[in-house]
Amino acid sequence: MSGTLIVILNTLVIIGIVASAIVAVQAQKTINTIIALDATGAFVALEFLLLQAPDVAIAEASVGVVLSTILYIIALRKVKEEGDA
Repeated sequence: MSGTLIVILNTLVIIGIVASAIVAVQAQKTINTIIALDATGAFVALEFLLLQAPDVAIAEASVGVVLSTILYIIALRKVKEEGDA
C-alpha cells in the first residue's frame, strides 16, 4: 500500500479509538459502555494490524474484545439477578 493510504487508515482508526472511548465514558447505560469498550478494543486490534503486529492484534481481539466482553456481560447479568432477589 502507498504511504498516504496507510497514514489515512491510521488516522481513521485512531479517530475511531478516541471516539469510541469517549462514548464509553459518556454512556448512561452499562451495556452501552460495554459495547463502546468492545468497539475500542476492535479499533485497537485493527491498529495493531496496520502496524504489522498480527500476533498482538490476535491477542487483543481474542482477549481484549471477545473474552472481556463476555465476562462483562455475564457479570452485568449476575448483578441484575442479585438486585431482583
